[in-house]
Amino acid sequence: MKLTLKVLGTAALLGLALSGCVSSGKYKTATKDLEERNSQLQAAKTENERLAQERAALGDKLTTTEEALMKSAKDRGQLRASLDEMKKAMAELRERQAEQRKRLQEFEDLTRRFKRLTDAGTLAVQIVDGKMVVSLGSDVLFPSGSAKLSSAGLEAVKEVSKQLASIPGKRYQIEGHTDNIPIATAVFPSNWELASARALTVVKTMVETGMPADRVSAASYSEYLPVKPNDTAENRAANRRIAIVVVPDLSSLPGYDELQKLAK
Repeated sequence: MKLTLKVLGTAALLGLALSGCVSSGKYKTATKDLEERNSQLQAAKTENERLAQERAALGDKLTTTEEALMKSAKDRGQLRASLDEMKKAMAELRERQAEQRKRLQEFEDLTRRFKRLTDAGTLAVQIVDGKMVVSLGSDVLFPSGSAKLSSAGLEAVKEVSKQLASIPGKRYQIEGHTDNIPIATAVFPSNWELASARALTVVKTMVETGMPADRVSAASYSEYLPVKPNDTAENRAANRRIAIVVVPDLSSLPGYDELQKLAK
């Protein structure tokens, strides 16, 4: 359109000049005006092209900025999630440390309570498989092949029971253990029955001494959980034992609430 106007304008001027209808001065003025308009049109075209390039560049920049903002938001979200996970891990670590300190204090307390019996060799306070255990040798408590407490064994169980009963909130499992030498009598057909009978005797004696019945239970391991190889008389004597295990309170462990929710 612009080119057509330019051609038509030029043709008109030429026609006027040739026909002699206009003076030479008017022709020159008209020609100058047309050239100025053409120049302005060209400048406008150039400016439009420049503005189009700027718009394209701004569009690219806007797209890049939006992508950067989206990435930044994503990074902030990931950072926030990482911080939340770190806070949770730190809280769980503090809970574990607190639980460890508590268990250490309980073990030290248990050791102090039984210092006299420990020094006398009647029992040992140990940590076995992460559990606190008061271990009494069966040879101290029972005559050979019997589930009846000796006089010394009865006194030892009573003293142990009183101390354990005074610790609030604790439950105990009484485990009977034997060596690997088999027994086969009318009363005890195998070591299972002997270990079980001895554990039950200790449980009943503890209850009679004042231990609440709902805080104790009995178990028999026979010969199958030795503390030493059954290769010497001394080692077999160590395996013949009554182990009073402090039942762990799982509710105090980190993550217990989550486990309870999963179990429902």
